[in-house]
Amino acid sequence: MSLDQDHIIDKEEDKEMSFFDHVDELRKYLLRSAYALIILSVLSFIYMDFIFHKIIIGPLNSDFFTYRKLCEFSQSFYGNDKFCFKELKYSLLNTEMAGQFMMSFKLAFIFGLISSMPFILWQVWLFIKPALSKKEIKNTRGFVFYTSLLFALGILFGYYVLCPISVNFFFNYSLSPSINNLISIQNIIGFMSLLVIGTGLIFELPILMYFLARIGIISSAFLRKYRKYAFLVILIVSALVTPPDVISQIILTIPLYSLFELGILIAARVERQQKLLEQ
Repeated sequence: MSLDQDHIIDKEEDKEMSFFDHVDELRKYLLRSAYALIILSVLSFIYMDFIFHKIIIGPLNSDFFTYRKLCEFSQSFYGNDKFCFKELKYSLLNTEMAGQFMMSFKLAFIFGLISSMPFILWQVWLFIKPALSKKEIKNTRGFVFYTSLLFALGILFGYYVLCPISVNFFFNYSLSPSINNLISIQNIIGFMSLLVIGTGLIFELPILMYFLARIGIISSAFLRKYRKYAFLVILIVSALVTPPDVISQIILTIPLYSLFELGILIAARVERQQKLLEQ
């Protein structure tokens, strides 16, 4: 075997080792994320009584924070109870023998996932950091903070704004007075989880636009050119995830479109940074 062939084999072995080292590093960060998720899920399960009664079914009670503030606003500015929500009439239903037990695990996992998200994002950042240059590390230093912040804002917006509006609309909508609302606990938790976590993910729009701008898929000029189409898409998305009333759609459209405009500013900043690097 020639020296050149030996050299090629050594290179292939180095690449193979570096690949497995890379996988080993990924496994380390995945394990850390899994541990954080498990620990916080267990803590959530321990405090499930508080989570269920104070958080999960909070929007179903008339003393919920959003309802109280709207009522205070109505009393202060209008002198009446125009924006005060009435007591909801409902009965939660469980149709499976182990339904409540399994639902406790599901809720614990959801709360564990939400609360561990900043740590998981930090692990993602630590994993990709060695592949970045010093300037790229400097430009993306706030990745974990801003991603976690936007996700948290989306979660809070979904829980304190969209959930109360949606719950009141669907609970008060009546096809016939003879029909009583007997809602399964699985249904309402699934609905609220989808709405809240979905809003949290939608609020990550500026982060997505940042990375798309970094790899050249979108530009600030492109976003400005198709701004009106983006507004139409946002209206459609708002209509799909909110109750079929104009107020709910407007309430969701305003922050989503604001995030889109923020994304345009971010894309423009990325372009300026790339021009400076090219000089």
